[in-house]
Amino acid sequence: MSFLILGFITGMSLILALGPQNIFVIEQGLKKEFVFIVCLICSISDLLLIFFGIFIFHYFQFFFTPTIELVLNILLLIFLLHFIWNKIHTEIKKLNLTTQNTQQPLSSVIYKTFGFTYLNPHVYSDTVFFLGNFSKDLIINQKLFFWIGASLASFVAFFMLGYMSKYLSNYLKTKKIWKIINLTIVLFMSFLAIYVSINIINFFNS
Repeated sequence: MSFLILGFITGMSLILALGPQNIFVIEQGLKKEFVFIVCLICSISDLLLIFFGIFIFHYFQFFFTPTIELVLNILLLIFLLHFIWNKIHTEIKKLNLTTQNTQQPLSSVIYKTFGFTYLNPHVYSDTVFFLGNFSKDLIINQKLFFWIGASLASFVAFFMLGYMSKYLSNYLKTKKIWKIINLTIVLFMSFLAIYVSINIINFFNS
């Protein structure tokens, strides 16, 4: 049981660090769009990645080379730029009164959820490599409880972020507040895009 608690605390400490995936979950909560599906995809993805890290870590540590990380960073940068452009484009349309607020199709939300989850190298470094390395000396029963605890932390964290945001959205109904929220998301994603760009440049300069 102590290893379940250890896994939960360790997993929670990694998940609550703000990243593009968390910001997307919060945004979907604020917009009340497919919150359950988004939280479920993120949680199950973490569950699987943590499983691979804890039980098959030694195979993955040789597979995840700097070149693979570079490819993921490039794909993530393209994905972030596309997301930022769509956000800005939507806001421009709203200013020109050419469109109204409409719900995104489920397929688009699922695509974005998978993108923010699997194109981010830090997802692998946290779930597969950090937790895998952290638990490598545990025996099989200890690994099992550690995995359950860390996976449970993912479910709690993502559903908490999603549904707390959904609850708070009841008090964020003015257009001015939503413009501020969208601007904040664009700025945060832009900083992430710059950070990823620096990582790519550093790879070629090393």
